[in-house]
Amino acid sequence: MKNAMDKLIDKIKELDNPTVIGLDPRYDMIPSCITSKYDKTIEGACKAIVEFNKALIDATYDIIPAVKPQIAFYEMFGVEGINAFNQTCQYAKEKGMIVIADIKRGDIGSTAAGYSNAYLGKTPLLEKEEAIFDVDFVTINPYLGIDGVKPFIEDCKKYGKGMFIIDKTSNPSSGELQDLKLENGRNIYEEVAILIEKWGEELVGEYGYSSVSSVVGATYPEQLESLRKLAPHTFFLIPGYGAQGGKAGDIALGFDKNGIGGIVNASRSLMCAYKKDQWKEQFSEEEFASATRAEAIRMRDELNGAIKNK
Repeated sequence: MKNAMDKLIDKIKELDNPTVIGLDPRYDMIPSCITSKYDKTIEGACKAIVEFNKALIDATYDIIPAVKPQIAFYEMFGVEGINAFNQTCQYAKEKGMIVIADIKRGDIGSTAAGYSNAYLGKTPLLEKEEAIFDVDFVTINPYLGIDGVKPFIEDCKKYGKGMFIIDKTSNPSSGELQDLKLENGRNIYEEVAILIEKWGEELVGEYGYSSVSSVVGATYPEQLESLRKLAPHTFFLIPGYGAQGGKAGDIALGFDKNGIGGIVNASRSLMCAYKKDQWKEQFSEEEFASATRAEAIRMRDELNGAIKNK
């Protein structure tokens, strides 16, 4: 059985596109041509979110290999929001996309196992086990050590799933903790990278990358380049492109000599492409999905050019 990372890389190579679309739908991002259809209630908002997400998936599933819904934008709507999250994940899977659930969980023992059961594995019942969200990858927080990671690793092995572990993030204040120097001379993010390499040793696939991989932001290119050398078997989920200022040339530093090793997330720049000056004249609000597709193609071509010419 191919591991999760092999499947992701296969999909990236098939579509020649190292991009993941982040579906982080704030209500004010959704065009009025959708929101006007529904009541201004929690239930109505969630129906609008699902319609918006499905339209973006329909517009991009044949050119973008993966989708990354961030759970916070669904949890804020309560039970209806969780249902919208699940509908989004399942619809993306039906369209053949790899689903990365951005949940950033971090706990230990049976609690970590419970999170892993929900998203990667199966929930035990009296007479059977049942898959709940059944996504391909999750994001998790490593700062409780292996106790918080091991249950996810076990489910990755058992069910062919994967995870991205937070290492060096793209936000401006990340350095307050992640850049601190340890007694051995390394930064915390470097030590975490070494741990992730170790934790993922048993799940390295045919491309040389493990299903236990990491989140490394595009906004710190020097660290991205150094981590590529420090962690040669760790695949990178790279946030920070577009709205956060990450440039394609910087992002290319996270890829190996074969042009693989990372997948680049864009959320607002793809979801709200219809609001960008570049596409406003070409696409109406009702054509928001076409604007997203056009921006996705532009992003793909820019990234591929930078990766191939680095």
